[in-house]
Amino acid sequence: MYENIDLEFKEIYVSEIKKDVIAFANTQGGTIYIGVRRDGEVIGVHNPDEVMLQVASSIRDAIKPDVMPYVQIKTIEKNGKPIIELTVEVGAGRPYYLQEKGLKPSGVYVRRGSASQPLSDEGIRSMIIENSGTSYESCRSINQDLSFETFSNEMKKRNLEFGLSQMKTLHMLTTDELYNNLALLLSDQCEHTIKFAVYQGDNKTIFRDRREFSGSIIKQMNEVFEMLNVYNKTKASFDGLDRNDKRDYPIEAIREALLNAIVHRDYSFNGSTLINLYDDRLEFVSLGGLVTGISMDAILMGVSQSRNTNLASIFYRMRLIEGYGTGIGKIRNLYKEEVKQPVFETATGVFRAVLPNCNEVAEKVCDYIAYHITDKPVIFEKKGRRTNVELLGHYTKELNKLKIMDYARQNPSFTRKEIELLLELKTTSVFNLLKELCQEEQIRSVDKGKNSHYELIE
Repeated sequence: MYENIDLEFKEIYVSEIKKDVIAFANTQGGTIYIGVRRDGEVIGVHNPDEVMLQVASSIRDAIKPDVMPYVQIKTIEKNGKPIIELTVEVGAGRPYYLQEKGLKPSGVYVRRGSASQPLSDEGIRSMIIENSGTSYESCRSINQDLSFETFSNEMKKRNLEFGLSQMKTLHMLTTDELYNNLALLLSDQCEHTIKFAVYQGDNKTIFRDRREFSGSIIKQMNEVFEMLNVYNKTKASFDGLDRNDKRDYPIEAIREALLNAIVHRDYSFNGSTLINLYDDRLEFVSLGGLVTGISMDAILMGVSQSRNTNLASIFYRMRLIEGYGTGIGKIRNLYKEEVKQPVFETATGVFRAVLPNCNEVAEKVCDYIAYHITDKPVIFEKKGRRTNVELLGHYTKELNKLKIMDYARQNPSFTRKEIELLLELKTTSVFNLLKELCQEEQIRSVDKGKNSHYELIE
């Protein structure tokens, strides 16, 4: 006999036998013979009962989760000599690991040929997902050395208790009472981050500021919101003696977009959640895209299927979110009277929410209207890489879109030909304007061919 992927020989009992048990339980099972040299020669053991007790105690106390249901230990005779036969089946609780090392390469082993070898971090993650049959948040966390100072303080601030009992209720523990990935996200050791960048102009050419937020997602949420609040400028306008202050972005819209990016992203991706602030817009980019089976149209109708159900439940209990599927509706309602509307779009593995800067767009359009009506020379300062002509074209387009929306409010159903006559523009220009308004979900296209027309989205 020779050692193989499912066969291991030990001349005497040694504590390293635990690694081989773990490797067999994590791979395809196997048998360990104690009292047999590596070349297959049987030498036997002097005290079989004592060796069996040593093996059983070692496995029971050192390996997590409990692997004993998948292990059989017995004494057999080979060539007239007693040896110990240790049979290990593939376990249902993989990955098995050394308790003192934890779920990391130094504690998790698999069988490769005739050797038991450490499994990489990526291999451990894959095995957890493959064998859990559940969502990412329910899988065992690789890091079991977690603390919850931030989360505990936040719960206390909201008059909610937090302890071992609450961890079980909130589904932060696995059935064998290990921390799962939901606990990891809420812990101070959370490995995911949010990256925040401020750009000059409306593209990514020049950075003004950049920061990366880490720690518990609760800590990240609070710090990012505070940072966004600092950059959310207030502009004043006057109506007679009355002063009217208006923020660049509605506070509630920022709040809802941020919570949506945190609660609904796919944390099985290692990348960061991105928040980009430009002069004219604020973007939230989260990984994962939409949950399979849910379309963007369904999302805009208020349908919600949370990817992280337990995380969403915790945020609901903390009164951070009011209910599922209400966030996007709130944001759209907050922008109802604005010139530009928020945009929500998805691609494979990513979701993006774009909030227009209310003051930036309104100011540009008003400036253009003032110059246009008074017939003064149109003079604009350069911004970034835009030329005066490009800026003028941008303002003209926004004004035309504003005229279309005013017409749509008076005529809930209208044709492209009507808009051509209204704006005195050619078909292609009007088509592009209507297409943008459809993408911004202010109007919708109905039917095709001769009966084609547009309707206002209430």
